[in-house]
Amino acid sequence: MNKLTSRIDKERLLLGIAAPLLAVAAALVVTTLVILATGKNPGAAFSDMTTYGFASDSQVYILNKATTYYLAGVAVAIGFRMNLFNIGVDGQYRLAAFMAAVLGGALTVPGWIAIPLIILCAMATGALWAAIAGILKVTRGVSEVISTIMLNSIATAIIAYLLQPGRLGELLQGGTVISTKPLPSSSYFFSIDTGPAGELWGFIVIAVLVGLAYWFVLGRTRFGFDLRTVGLSESAASASGVSVKKMVATSMLISGAVAGLIGMPTLLNDSHGFSNDFPTGIGFTGIAIALLGRNHPVGIALGALLWGFLERTTNHLEFQGYDKEILGVIQGVIVLCVVIAYEVVRRYGLKRQQQKVGAELAAQAAARNEKQEVA
Repeated sequence: MNKLTSRIDKERLLLGIAAPLLAVAAALVVTTLVILATGKNPGAAFSDMTTYGFASDSQVYILNKATTYYLAGVAVAIGFRMNLFNIGVDGQYRLAAFMAAVLGGALTVPGWIAIPLIILCAMATGALWAAIAGILKVTRGVSEVISTIMLNSIATAIIAYLLQPGRLGELLQGGTVISTKPLPSSSYFFSIDTGPAGELWGFIVIAVLVGLAYWFVLGRTRFGFDLRTVGLSESAASASGVSVKKMVATSMLISGAVAGLIGMPTLLNDSHGFSNDFPTGIGFTGIAIALLGRNHPVGIALGALLWGFLERTTNHLEFQGYDKEILGVIQGVIVLCVVIAYEVVRRYGLKRQQQKVGAELAAQAAARNEKQEVA
C-alpha cells in the first residue's frame, strides 16, 4: 500500500505541474489567435511585453500593484476555502479605506500610533460590513452572493453621500477632486527608494505577513482544519462536532478584515486620502486571482504578479498601436484556461487514482485467493 501511495503522490505532483503548464500553453495559443485577428504580429507583441515588463521601473510598478491584488486574492480565497462566495470584497475594501482615511485625516497623534489605528479601523470596518452577510446567511439562510452584491451597492451609496464638501469631503486641486482630509506626512507608510525605478511600497511587508498567516492558520491549526472541513462537507463537519454556523460567520469576519487591508497600500503609500478617483473593482480582480492561485498563498502571489505584469505591459501595447481592449481579453482567456485546465487535470488524476487503487485491491484479492487454494 505504501508503494501505491508513493506512486499516487508522484502522479499528483506531476499533475500539479501539468495543470499550470497546460493553462499557460492554452492561454498563449488563444491570445496569439486574438492578436492575429486584430491584424497585428503576436510575436512582436509578446517580445515588446517581455522587454517592457522586465524593465526596472515596470518591476516596481508590478510589485506595488501585486501587493494590492494579493490582499484581494487572499480575502476572496478565505471565503472560497469555506465554499463561501464573498462577492462583496469590493464594497468592503472601499468602505474600509474611506473610513480609515477619515480617521487618519482627523488624527493628530504621532505616526507610530496613527498608522496602526488606521489599519485597525480599516480591518474592523471591512469585518463588520462582511459580518452583515454572514449573519444573514446563518440566521435567515440568505445567499452570501446576493447579500454581498447588495452590500456593494449600499457601500457605494454611503461613500457617495459622505464624500461631499461640508460632510466628510473637501475640494482639492482647484475644485476638481473631492477627497477626505489628507493624511499628515507622519501617517505615511514607509517606502523603499529604488532610484530611477521609483518607490516600492512598504506595505508589501504586511502583504507577506498576511500570506504567512493565511498559510499557517488554514494549514497548521485546528481552526483551519475545521474551516476546510465545513467547505468540503457541512454535514460531515456538523457530525464531527463543528459548529457550521459559527464557522460561516467567523470566516466572513476574517475575509472582511483582510478585505479592509486592500486599500491600505494605496491610502498609506500613494494617495494619502480617499477621493472620487480611488481605485475600484479590485475586489472582483481578487476573485480572478484566487481562482488563478487555486486558493494557495503561493499561487495567489504568482497570480497577483501575473495580473500586475499584464496590466503594465498591455497598457504599454496600447501606445504601440494595439487595441486597448486586449488587456481584458488576455485576462479573461487566462482565467478560463486555468479553470478549465485544472478541472481537466483534476478529473484525469481522480480517474487514474481510482484505476490504480482498483488494480491494487484486485491484485491483493487474487493473492489471497491463491494462498487459500494452496492451503
